[in-house]
Amino acid sequence: QRQMCIRDRYQRRVRGLTIAHTMSRPANALAKIASSAAIGALCLNQVHNNADHIVPPDYPYSHKGFLGGFDASAIRRGHQVYTNVCASCHSMNLLAYRNLKDVCYTEDEIKEMCEELEVEDGPNDEGEMFDRPAKLSDHFVAPYKNEEEARFSNNGAYPPDLSLIAKARMDKEDYLFALLTGYREPPSGISVMPGMHYNPYFPGGQIAMPKQLMDGMLDYDDGTPATASQMAKDVSVFLAWAAEPTQDERKLMGIKWISCLAVAAALTGYYKRFRWGPLKSRRISYV
Repeated sequence: QRQMCIRDRYQRRVRGLTIAHTMSRPANALAKIASSAAIGALCLNQVHNNADHIVPPDYPYSHKGFLGGFDASAIRRGHQVYTNVCASCHSMNLLAYRNLKDVCYTEDEIKEMCEELEVEDGPNDEGEMFDRPAKLSDHFVAPYKNEEEARFSNNGAYPPDLSLIAKARMDKEDYLFALLTGYREPPSGISVMPGMHYNPYFPGGQIAMPKQLMDGMLDYDDGTPATASQMAKDVSVFLAWAAEPTQDERKLMGIKWISCLAVAAALTGYYKRFRWGPLKSRRISYV
């Protein structure tokens, strides 16, 4: 009897150690994940904290977040800013006029807009190029014919295409807003090269593009006061939308899929627990 008691104690101890080791595995895994996340956050901060420019703040745009969506009125105002200010130097070769339809303009408004623009087409029957009014299927008219013309007109600086500029920068539309509103006089001890302008949000602090937005330089169609910060915010929203025009549809589709998967998971859990569970755990005795 004494040997049986000793054996039972030994078995209980071994079982307890096994359970403790099994329970410690998830804790160890979570600890490793937490340490990896902390190291990743530190590395991310080291990448963002650059000595040659200021990191822009996180602005509360309406289209940010899982449930956020673009402001159509801001997109329309931003397109107006781009057309009157940015389009004189920057192109948007990946965006067509038809992309604006049912987003911020009606089809008739876009057609009226295209009638004022000319696009080079051809060749015709005589092998020559010709100009025609723009159509909805045409891409945005570029200000220059090629890169060489663009550099010659801007003292050697090449204005980048703005089609994907919001995704091509680390801080996306936050960087664009901070850049457009961040022009200031250089502090003492910093010399700016000829033809350059001081902007602490631009890498290196010196940018060839001068300050473009001034208070009251535009008249918005909806009567919104055209301050410099308002125009910078609107054109940043427009460029963020241009970089991903289907973002709202993608988010809506994601919500639908997550809802369907949640319902399917609930039905599966109910079926397994209350339908399949009793059948699996029942005991059949043959007499």
